[in-house]
Amino acid sequence: MTRTETHLGHEVPRPRSSVSSAQIETIAARALGLFGLVFGAQTVPIFLDQIPAMAPAASIVTAAVVIGTILVLAVTSVIAVGARIVSAVFAGVYAAVIVTWPLIVVNPEALDGQIPWPYFLCTVATTAACVAFSLRWAVTYAVLVPVAYSIVRVSPEGGNASTILAVFDGLYAFILGIVVIIIITMLRQASAAVDAAQEAALRRYDLAVRQHASEVERVRVDALVHDSVLTTLLSAAAAESPEQKALASRMAGDAILRLDEAGAAPAETVETAPLPVLVRRVSAALATFAPDFEVDVESVDGVELPVDAVEAIYSATVQAMVNSMQHAGPGRVSRSLLIRGERRGGCLVSIVDTGRGFDPADVPSARLGLRVSIVERVQSAGGSTVIRSAPGEGTSVTIHWPAEEAIA
Repeated sequence: MTRTETHLGHEVPRPRSSVSSAQIETIAARALGLFGLVFGAQTVPIFLDQIPAMAPAASIVTAAVVIGTILVLAVTSVIAVGARIVSAVFAGVYAAVIVTWPLIVVNPEALDGQIPWPYFLCTVATTAACVAFSLRWAVTYAVLVPVAYSIVRVSPEGGNASTILAVFDGLYAFILGIVVIIIITMLRQASAAVDAAQEAALRRYDLAVRQHASEVERVRVDALVHDSVLTTLLSAAAAESPEQKALASRMAGDAILRLDEAGAAPAETVETAPLPVLVRRVSAALATFAPDFEVDVESVDGVELPVDAVEAIYSATVQAMVNSMQHAGPGRVSRSLLIRGERRGGCLVSIVDTGRGFDPADVPSARLGLRVSIVERVQSAGGSTVIRSAPGEGTSVTIHWPAEEAIA
């Protein structure tokens, strides 16, 4: 697997997923896993009653594959990893069982007209197809599988049912499957509408912020031009005596200086704080966290940072640690924190965990913990952030102050 590295100190790529749609897919997968367990448990006694009618090896393999896939589906739906793939596998396995059912049954008389046990999992299979496939293929599956079952049902291996009964059974399975598909499709469409509205609101908010910033800057520039440049030009035009000309010259120099200051990047603060202050504040925050972090502090003595930089790095570090605790996943996760002083009055902070990881490009824009609380906060103080992560490979957040380009 190629590890994704995203330098987020400058430009965050547009996310490919959205919050509401992802939640709907998770809910659908978990509902499928739950009902799969329930229907699977109800099917076990029927399967045991029909064992005499089936080939011993085929019956064991078929039941193991079907029930095993349901169990795997339930697990993946809970951990939200691979549920769509397992759903596709289960849908394929179920269709294969229906088609090969006449080959599995070797003693049709032992069925005694019973409904084949796979029939009771038909709705689960249709739901799995809806979770795994597009709407077109899910509907196709919901049509073909009940038709295949109806054909098998009228055969001796399927219970030798009458044509009307087989059609009713297939129609019942089809109706249940279509109802499930309609419900999931409606939820998906509603979530897509919510995501679109949210994205539009974020765009409008961004535009309003930009317009407000432009207006504030315009007012500032207008005031500067009026108070300095225009006044100087009028004084110079009206100057006649040497004293007036000298005054106009000084005013021109002051105006040029103010223009230079206005064009330069504003200094956030001139106050500084020693780097050990950051270490103490982060250590105090760590004391309130349940998971343990392995802390390493290097070369912090004698390093001074601007107060606003210390504040930004502290807030971003705490947010990164909180993200690790919230999103690294269950199980045994190792976490480490490194704070190191750098040459020229800089520092490096690294937060690393061995959790489930994620794709930085897939983080929804509505999630502010990564983009605003970490990346933009550090960037606004003159630093940069590098986030490295991939699904299943953990996450590392590295904060540099000043930004790496400034150090270079």
